[in-house]
This record gives sequence, structure tokens and C-alpha cells, in this order.
Amino acid sequence: MQARLDWFRHPLAFLLILLPPLGWFLLFFLVPMAVVWGFSFGTNVGPAGVEITGTFANYARTLEPVYLGIFLKSLALAGLASFICLAVGFPVALAISFSDPAARSWLLIAIMLPFWTNLLIRTYALMTVLRDQGLINQLVGAMAPSFVPLPLLNNNFAVVVGLVYVHLPFMILPIYAALDRLDRSLIEASLDLGAGHLRSIWNIVLPLAKPGILAGLLLTFIPALGSYLTPDLLGGPDSQMIANVIERQFKRANDWPFGAALAFVLIYLTLFALAVQALARGQGQDA
Repeated sequence: MQARLDWFRHPLAFLLILLPPLGWFLLFFLVPMAVVWGFSFGTNVGPAGVEITGTFANYARTLEPVYLGIFLKSLALAGLASFICLAVGFPVALAISFSDPAARSWLLIAIMLPFWTNLLIRTYALMTVLRDQGLINQLVGAMAPSFVPLPLLNNNFAVVVGLVYVHLPFMILPIYAALDRLDRSLIEASLDLGAGHLRSIWNIVLPLAKPGILAGLLLTFIPALGSYLTPDLLGGPDSQMIANVIERQFKRANDWPFGAALAFVLIYLTLFALAVQALARGQGQDA
């Protein structure tokens, strides 16, 4: 009989395995985060110093109309990009899950292929498509010689397109994982009882795919909300998101306490989104 390793009987072995990753997590994640969190309650002292005074002035400043507007715009752009990813990603995930097993692996590789390329390169490639002399305007201009180039770059439209382009795989893969575990006999029974394909998808597939949909929305919304590179390269002066404001506070304005407060407001919003997702999952399991 093969011996089973019991962590309760071998606590030393458990500690030896746990301590290296735990130490790494504490040293390179929790400690820096705690320092930045402390800065959010501080004030600038001289050109290169921060004194932690326990003030809430930095958090109060985040509620000023200009910053509150950027927060709301960031939430709106991230939410819109997430729902577009859902509208596009769900049919793609459904098609992959019902495809031939031989083709399914290649389709999944095609979905994950963008991860093999640097995000900066992908963003510059998208810029060549959206700019005034880009592929879209050239194609339309070839069909209409008097065509005025469409303003597809340096605006909110370009930011949303970029966010969808970058985060779409994060929506498709969790939904596919949920659909792959779906009991196909339920769909066959629904069709045999007279329900059409659309009704079967609405009444059978969507409820059973809800965990994957919620996970996909979360995995898409949170990175999109904190996205920096996409709005920086694709957006104009009026299309900046909160991550760009945070970068300016740390680099250009040298106001680390206020930048830390903005960063942690973003983290608080992320934790709130995680709590909402956990609550929705708990209600779904109770039902």
C-alpha cells in the first residue's frame, strides 16, 4: 500500500515547501504593497521624501470632479469592453466547444496565440490598422476615392477596440471551460421536447455557463480597468484612463502620496468586483 503524505503528521515538510513561495510573496508583493499603502496616508517632504502622517487628504482629493470623472470614464470603458468581449466571446467559445475534437485543439491554439506576442507589438500592429493611413482607411479609400479618412485612432473608440482586442481571450477561455463540462444530453432533451436552438441556448446553455461567464467578465474587467498601455498608445488626451493618471503622479508630478491613493482606490474597486462575483456565485449555488 502506497504511503500517503499527511501534512498534519509532517508539519516540518509542509513548512519547508511553503516557506520559499511564502517568503517570496511577502518580500516582493505584500511588503511593497504595504509601503505604497502607507504612502497613501502621507505627504511630500522635499523633492524625494514622503512622510506618513495618517492624513486622508489624498483619498479626499480622489473625489475631486476631475479625478472622479476619470474613474467613472475608466469604469465605463472597461465595462463596455467587457460586455463586447462577452458578446463576441460567447459564440466563439460555444463554437469551439461543439467543434470537431481534432479541430478544437487548433482553435484553442489560435485563441491563445496572441499571448505568445508582446503586448506592445500587438498594440503597434493595431495602430497600423486604425490610423488615418491604416489598412481600414486605405481599403475604404480604394472603393471611394473622395473618401475622408475615418478618425479611428486617438479617441475613446480606439481605446475600446484595443481593450477588446487585448482581453478577448480572457473571456473566451473561461466560458469554453464551462461549456466543455456541459452535459450535452440536456441540450438534446431540450431539442427533442420542441425547443429551438436559440431557446435551448437561452434556457439551458446560458444558466449552466454562468460560472464561466462571471469568471470571464471578472478576468476581462479588472485588467481593462487598470490598463495603461492601451489608452496611452491608442487614446488621445481626452481618452486617458485612471492608470495613466497614476503613472503621471509617480513619474512626472512626483506626488507619490496622491498616486498611491489613486492606485489603492483602484485596488478597492477591484476587491469590490471580486466580492460581487463571489456573491453572485454563492447565490447561484444556493439556487
